[in-house]
This record gives sequence, C-alpha cells and structure tokens, in this order.
Amino acid sequence: MRANNQIQACHQCGGIDVHSHVVPENFPAYVGSRLPPEWPSMAVAESCHRHVMISGKVYRTVSDKCWDVTKRLEDLPGMGLGLQLISPMPELLSYWMGSADAQQMLRFLNEQIAAMVAESGGSLIGLGAVPLQDLDLAIRELEYAVRTLGLHGVEIGSNINGMPIGAPALDPFFAACEALDAAVFVHALRPAGMDRLVGPAALQQVLAYPGDVGLAAASAITGNLLLRRPNLRIAFSHGGGTLASLLPRLQEGWAVFPGLRECIAASPAEQARRFFYDTLVFDTPTLRHLVDMFGASQLMVGTDYPFNFHDRTPVERIAAAGFDADTAAALIHRNAQRYLGLERTAP
Repeated sequence: MRANNQIQACHQCGGIDVHSHVVPENFPAYVGSRLPPEWPSMAVAESCHRHVMISGKVYRTVSDKCWDVTKRLEDLPGMGLGLQLISPMPELLSYWMGSADAQQMLRFLNEQIAAMVAESGGSLIGLGAVPLQDLDLAIRELEYAVRTLGLHGVEIGSNINGMPIGAPALDPFFAACEALDAAVFVHALRPAGMDRLVGPAALQQVLAYPGDVGLAAASAITGNLLLRRPNLRIAFSHGGGTLASLLPRLQEGWAVFPGLRECIAASPAEQARRFFYDTLVFDTPTLRHLVDMFGASQLMVGTDYPFNFHDRTPVERIAAAGFDADTAAALIHRNAQRYLGLERTAP
C-alpha cells in the first residue's frame, strides 16, 4: 500500500517533513463499561478551531488543519514541502489509560491517519501509534498499522509512563519494528522537570520537551539500543533536544569511568551518529552544529505543523545555513527517504 508516486512527489515539489501532527475532527464514543477520565473529546471553539478536552479541561485548541487534508496540502508548497509525514498529537498516545482502552483509541487514530494518507493522493504518509504499556498489544497494533493500513512506522513518546525508551523491557517492541522495517519517531511526552520551571504552561513545549528528548536519546545510547537492533531506523524530534550538549560529557565519561565503559558497549558519539534527528531547532547556527555533531546524513526537515509553535520556513532555514548543495539536498529530502524506506519503493 506504500505508493510509488510518493518518491516522485517529493522530487517534483520539494522537501519531506517528518514531524507534523494530526488531531481527528472528532473522537470516537467509548466502547466499554467505564469511561476513562483521560478519554479525549472535542468542544467547539471560535472560527475553524476546536478545543481538545482531556479530564474535563482544555488541553489544546487546534485548527481544522489538524484533520482537513485539503487545507494541509494547500500549505505545503509555501513551506517548500512536497511530502509530509503525519503522526498523532503526542498527548493522544494514551499510555496512562488501561491498555484495552488505549488500544481502542489508537486503532481509531491509526485508521484516521490511513484515511488522510489515502485522501492526499501521495502527498502524505503516516506513522501510527501503539499502546506501549502492553507490549503484546503494542506489537499487534504495530503489525496492523504497517501490514494492513500501510503506515510507514510508529510514533512513540520520549518515555512510557516514566520508563526510558532505552530500557531493556522495550526490546521486543523494537525487535518487531526492525522486523517490519518500520520507522520509529520519538516525540517528547509528559516531560520530566516541569516542577523546575517558572512561568506559564507553554514552557512545557518550549523548555521541557527538548530536555526529555535528550534524555530519551541518551537512554538509547546507554542502553545500547542500536547495537542490539542495528537495522532499526529511529529518529528524535526537536533536533534530539539536549543530546548535542549532553553527548560530549557522555563521551568523556565513557572514557573516564570504568563503569560506563562496561555498560556502554560502543562509543556514545558513534552511536549518536546512527540515529536520525529532525531540524526543528529554530536557529541556523544550531542546525549547523547538529550537522557537525551527528552528520549530514542524519538530519531531516521537521516542522511541528500545524500547531502554532511550528517552523513555517523549514527549507528556507536550511538554505540560509550555508550548506553545500549536496548537504542541503540530504537534509531537505534524501535523508528522510532513507529513514522512511522510500528509496526502496521507487518506480
């Protein structure tokens, strides 16, 4: 079900955005005997917006671009994009629900994403979501999303109810991703450190998200994830968050402390250059630093579209960074093709 015209679209029209989100127009009615308090619902807001309600409170106000494929596609050329990878708004990953309830919600979301992909005529591709609080259910839903719905992989949170993604307990899930050739995109979710911030709730996105993504990526290094799963394609949002600042300390600690050398089976810096990262850092010097740190082959366009806090000129920002033509092309579309396995479906 992975259409070959996706390759043609990204070459003809521009870059590939690997970080954008979907919220459905409405959430499904709960099927069960006891409605979970975290089950989301929609409330009408002004104009074309709606309030996402969780536990009786407004979690976020979103526009119809979250579900309206036509409006989404109208915005892509202005951002220099020809292909966009869509995934659920992270708060919908539902790890805190009972696993059966979460599976019910995520099946609905996965089918909504597949329907948007089908409607787009090859301009959208999708990542699903799985109930990682139950590995057996998660693997079954992953198989359904990839094999039946034709999605290209899965979005996961930076932690699973506090469990780091590098934890050995999650290895069966990553083994399934590897076996299915499914890409994994790690997004910040319910980050640590909120109690240390002073200011409004928006600081969660601005300051706490990068910290949690950095810790998630570091856990994948210290947990030797890609040494166990060498064919796993895993990407980290927000430029890997704080990882670029943590990595020199981790590398030096690996050289100094015998305990770190024993538990981390290969150089942290070398492991980090096997992950993928998006370019969503809002700063060209930082982008150049990430290319120096992680390699020009590992960065891909990310926007966080259609939320208000998104990069509206991602391709222009790469052009402004002064990269040579080959590096710019890698960042704009070639790396994403490799990450998503698109080059293997070319006509």
